Amino acid sequence: MKDNITLLDYLKVRRSTPALQLAEPGPDRAELEDILRLTVRVPDHGKLSPWRFIVYRGDERKRLGEVALKLSLQKTPDLGADQQEVERTRFTRAPVVIAVVSTAAPHAKIPEWEQIMSAGAVCLNMLMAANAHGYAANWLSEWVSFDEDIWPELGVKSGEKIAGFIHIGSTTFPPIERPRPELADVVTWVGGD
Repeated sequence: MKDNITLLDYLKVRRSTPALQLAEPGPDRAELEDILRLTVRVPDHGKLSPWRFIVYRGDERKRLGEVALKLSLQKTPDLGADQQEVERTRFTRAPVVIAVVSTAAPHAKIPEWEQIMSAGAVCLNMLMAANAHGYAANWLSEWVSFDEDIWPELGVKSGEKIAGFIHIGSTTFPPIERPRPELADVVTWVGGD
C-alpha cells in the first residue's frame, strides 16, 4: 500500500492475498511490534483484551508443519502425497504466521459474544496494519484452528479458541478483485428516506 493513499481509497480496494502467493520478505521484529501495536486498537468493551497473539517465525513454522502432517496421518492414514505436502507446508506459506487466540470467558458485565467479536476485530485490524506497513496478508482458520489435539504444540491453552491465523509476507502477484455482495442483498433500511 502506498504511503499517500487515503483510508477511504484503501477501503475501496482492500482485499486479502492468498497465502500461497505470500513470500519473503516478511516483517522483521520491529515491524511486527509496530503492526501489533496498531492491531490492538480495536473495540474492546471493558478493556479486557480478550485475545492474545502467538507469533511463529523461522524454523518453528517447519516444525509445526511436521506436527500438522503427523496428526493428519494419524487421523487419515491414506492421506495422498499432495495433501501431505499441504500439511507439511501449512505454516511456511508466509514468512510470518500469527495465531490470534480468543481468551473470551464469562464475565459479570461484558457478554462473552462481545469478547469474541473483539477477537475478530483484531484479526481484521492486523490485516490492515500489515498492509499499512507494505505487506500482504491473509486471515485463515482451517482445521488447525478447531482441532484441540494440535493446540498444545501451537501454544494454545485449555479454554482458549483460535480466531484465526494471520499470514503476513510480500507478494508480486497482482491484486484480483472478487465478487462483493450487492447492498440490496445485505441491507435492510428502517425509517428515513
